[in-house]
Amino acid sequence: MVKYHGKGVYGAIAIGSISIFRRKNIQVKKIKTDNTSTELERLEKAKGKATEQLRKIYEKALKEVGEANAQIFEIHMMMIEDDDYNEAITKMITEQNVNAEYAVSVTAGNFADMFSSMDDSYMQARAADVHDISNRIIACMNGCETEAVPSAEKVIICADDLAPSETVSLDKDKVLAFATSCGSSGSHTVILAGNMNIPAIIGLGEEFLTQIKDGTTAIADGFTGTFIVDPDEATLSEYKQKQQEEEEKKKLLQELKGRENITLDGKKIDIFANIGSAGSIDTVLGSDAGGIGLFRSEFMYLENTDYPAEEEQFRIYKHVLESIPGKVIIRTLDIGADKQADYFHLEHEENPALGLRAIRLCLSRPEIFRVQLRALYRASVYGRLGIMFPMITSISELEEILALCSEVKNELKESDIEYSENIELGIMIETPAAAIISDRLAPMVDFFSVGTNDLTQYTLACDRQNPRVERFCDTHHEAILRLIEMSAENAHKNGIWIGICGELAADTSLTETFLRMGIDELSVSPSLVLKVRDTVRKINLNG
Repeated sequence: MVKYHGKGVYGAIAIGSISIFRRKNIQVKKIKTDNTSTELERLEKAKGKATEQLRKIYEKALKEVGEANAQIFEIHMMMIEDDDYNEAITKMITEQNVNAEYAVSVTAGNFADMFSSMDDSYMQARAADVHDISNRIIACMNGCETEAVPSAEKVIICADDLAPSETVSLDKDKVLAFATSCGSSGSHTVILAGNMNIPAIIGLGEEFLTQIKDGTTAIADGFTGTFIVDPDEATLSEYKQKQQEEEEKKKLLQELKGRENITLDGKKIDIFANIGSAGSIDTVLGSDAGGIGLFRSEFMYLENTDYPAEEEQFRIYKHVLESIPGKVIIRTLDIGADKQADYFHLEHEENPALGLRAIRLCLSRPEIFRVQLRALYRASVYGRLGIMFPMITSISELEEILALCSEVKNELKESDIEYSENIELGIMIETPAAAIISDRLAPMVDFFSVGTNDLTQYTLACDRQNPRVERFCDTHHEAILRLIEMSAENAHKNGIWIGICGELAADTSLTETFLRMGIDELSVSPSLVLKVRDTVRKINLNG
C-alpha cells in the first residue's frame, strides 16, 4: 500500500481501478523549408480541422455540463484565431523558414510561459488552454487523434494533467475520479470535473505516474487529497464505510432543498452563492441558493485580451440577472494585487496588495469604471441587482463612487436608456479602516459584505500569497471577529443589512457566532449552500 498526497478539489471518495491516460505523443522536430507558403496552407487546414473538432466537443459539453460551462470551447475556438498567437506562428514560419508544427510548438511554449509567470492563479491556469489548442492543431497536421478512451469498466483516470477538451471528451459514465501529478485548482478541467460531479485530486507529484500501473486498485479521497494505491483490506473497508456515510449525508442534504434557512428559534438568514463567471449559473440554480452574493466581475477582464466593451459586459450581466430569480450582487472590477491583466499595463509594485488595486484602480481610471457602471445600470432592469464596491478605506472614496453613479444615471436618462431605481449599492468590509469607520459608511449605502480573506490579510499583516506565513494567519483571530461584529452593529444601527462573502462564510464552526453577531446573509461556494443551511437549521440562539 502506497499513499500519495495532493490537493482535493472536489470532495468525494472513489474506489476503483487505475487507468493511466495516454496521449499519442507527437515528436515535433525543427525542419528547415524553402516552401513557406505550403507550411502556411498546412497550418490553415489544421486550424480549420481543430475548430471543427472543438465545435463537436462544445456540442457534447452542452449536453453534459450545460451552456455556461461549454463556453470554454467557444473561447478555445476564438483562441485559435487570436491575432497575436497567429502572428507569432506565421512570423516564425516565414522569417525562420521552419515547418508549421515547430512554429506552433514554440509559440505555444512562449505564450504558456507568459501565462505561467503571472501572479494570478487564474491566469496561470490559462497556460494549459494554450497547450490544449496548440497540441490539437499539431495533431491535426499529423493525422493523430488527441483523445484517449478509458477501459470498458468505471476507472480512476490518472494523468500528468488533463486539458478541458480531454476531460469533456471522456465518457463521464466510465470515470470514477481524476488524479493528476500536476494541475491548478483554478483550471477549467477542475471546474468541469466539479460540474460533472467527478472527484478530483491534483498535484500528486512528478513521480506519481511512474510508480503506478493500469488495473491496480486505488482510493481517491477528494476531501483530503489522499490517493492510496493497492490499499490493504483494513484501509479498503474503512474507505468503503466512509464512502457509504458520504452518500447518506448527500441524500440527507438534498432533502433540505426548498427548506428555509431558519434557526430552531426562528431567526431567518439568507444563504447565497459566490461565482466567478456566468458559467456557474447552472451550479447556482442546482445548489438551491437564494441568489448570488458575490459575482466576481474581474474574471470577465482576466479572460479578455483587451478591455471588455460596454455591450459585452451588458450582455453578460443581463444573462445572469435573467437567469437568477433571487438577488444578484455584482462586485465591480477588482484587478490588481494577485489578479493581473497585461493590457492594463500596471506598473510593478513592491507590495501590490497595498498598491493600485480594486476601487483605487477604478477611481484612478474612471473611463474604465464608467463603462462597467453603464453596463450594470443598463442590465438592472432584468433582475434584482446589487452593486458592490471593493477595497473601501475612506468616506471620500465612497463619495467619489456615488458621484460617478449619479453621473452615469443622468447620462442614461438623457439618452432615454432604461435602468432600475431599485438597485442596492453596497461596499465590502475588507480593510480594518472600513470596519472602524463603518458607523460613518453605513448611512451612505444599502448593505455591507465582509470579505474575510482580505480582512484577515490586512488585519494580521499576513500576505495571503505567502505560504511561509500561513501558520500565523489565524482566520479565527479575535481581532477579525471583533471587526466583523463592530461592522454588524453599525450596519443595523443605520438600518442596512450585512453579509459575509469571504471563505469564513462557509466555516460552519463560526456560523452560530456570526448569527449571534447579527449577520443577515452568508454567501458561499454553490456546493456548500446546503451544508451551511443544515448548520443554520440546527442552531438555537436562545439556548
